Formats: sequence, structure tokens, C-alpha cells
Amino acid sequence: MDPKLDVNAFREFEHDGWEQSVSVYSSHFGPLTQQMAPVLLREVKARQSERLLDVASGPVYVAAKAFEMGCAVCAVDISESMVAKAKELYPKGIAFAVGGAEELPFSEGEFDVVTTNFGILHFAQPEKAAREAYRVLKTGGRFGFTVWSSPEQSVGFAIVLRAIESQGSASVRLPPGPPFFQYSSKDHGLGLLTAVGFGHPRAQLIRLNWKLPNVEALFEAFYEGSARTGGNLRAQPEENRERIKDAVRAATHAYDEDGAIELPMSAWVYAGEKVADKRRRKNP
Repeated sequence: MDPKLDVNAFREFEHDGWEQSVSVYSSHFGPLTQQMAPVLLREVKARQSERLLDVASGPVYVAAKAFEMGCAVCAVDISESMVAKAKELYPKGIAFAVGGAEELPFSEGEFDVVTTNFGILHFAQPEKAAREAYRVLKTGGRFGFTVWSSPEQSVGFAIVLRAIESQGSASVRLPPGPPFFQYSSKDHGLGLLTAVGFGHPRAQLIRLNWKLPNVEALFEAFYEGSARTGGNLRAQPEENRERIKDAVRAATHAYDEDGAIELPMSAWVYAGEKVADKRRRKNP
């Protein structure tokens, strides 16, 4: 772990960011991130009647899809506001819990499947979170997670991050966290699975299309609907933030399709299986 990383400070920063981002995340990022729900469930081979845990469940796009498939679903999120919103949307059928991914409030071997949709890039200790997923899975259980690909392949990120770099203030300091795009590298994503002990690791790059109503919506999505990038934007001096907003708006115009915006995006989906411990098989 990076010695400069203050786990508690970063976790609190993420928690506070999501507490205030529920509504806009759902309206702006939701149509994009929920596109990965059926992909993720397919890759972990989720089946009817299996117990599935969705970690960092947010507005429960994956959990809801799994419930529709007939899985017995539990959704856990660090944000009380996210969980409250999810309970409003799905008052029956899905079990909910408030908790962090690095210390899941569940017993060893309790689930057949564990998923996290764009959650792992918000964890202070992603490898510890993956180990927790491994712990709560039964032998033969499957774990899958999704992350954004690099900004070169995800135009929405490229536009906003470029605007922050060119127009933002270098004096803004946020609690440091793990590199946001570290698992945008296929080798690093698969490496996380193998480091924890998951067998049969696999990865797939998925092309997505992010539809937004107008050129203002991209800045709004990140400013009001995200924790890490939004935290940076909210911490900017007002004059810098306005320049960033203008730069984002100008760059977004290139993707205008009859008044609406369509941005090419992409994401990685990774999956692996909890293989039987050979030592335990030899020494039952």
C-alpha cells in the first residue's frame, strides 16, 4: 500500500462524496453504468436461486437485474443515502446493508457470486476488497468487477480531465487514493484477481455509448454526480471551476447529435472463480 495513502481520510472523502451525489449520479451516470449490469452478470455466470452479493451497489442496477433473474440478492454500500434511495426503488425482494467493501459484514462462504460495478476504483484498498469478496464466496463461487477503460477510450473522462488539467488550480489538494485508472490495464486487472487467489481469470473490453441531453450535462454529471472527480471540481476556486465548465462545454459540442450528446465510452469487465484449496483437499 502507498505509504502516503491515509485509508481513513480517503474512505471518508469517498463516503461524503457519494452522500451528496445520489440523485445526479442516478440521472446522468445511471443510463451509462447500467449498460454493464447484464454484461457483468453474464461474466460471473449468475444463475437462478444463487446467493449474490453486490458490493458498492449504488442505485442497485446490478442487484436489481440479478433479482429479476431469480437470484437471492443482497446489496451493500458505504453510503447511507445510496442505500436509502435503493430501498425506495426496491422496497421488497433485495436485502440491503450499509458497509465498506474492505470489511464486509458477512460470513465466510456465504455467497455464490460477488459483483461490484465501477466500485473498485473508489476503494482505498482494492486488493483488500477483492480478498473480502474471496472470503465471503463459497468454493466455486465467482467474483466480477468493472472499471472504466483509459481516457483515450472513454471520451467523457478525457474531456473533463483535460479541462481540469488546463484550467484547474494546482493548489487543490484531495486525500490521495489509489490510481483511478490502475485497472484500466488488462494486466493489472487480471493481476488483482490472481494475487488474491482467483482462478480462471478473464477480461473483456466493452464498448459503450453515453447519451446526454445537452452540452451542459457532462460537466453536471461529474460535478454533482461523482465522488473523486466531482470532489476535485467542487474544491476548485469558483473562477477556475467556471473556466473548466466552459472548456468541457466547448469540447462536448463536437459530439452533438441533433441537440443531444453521444460520447464513446468503454469499460473492462473482469471475472474469476474461487478455486478449491488444494491443501485442504489433501488434508481434510
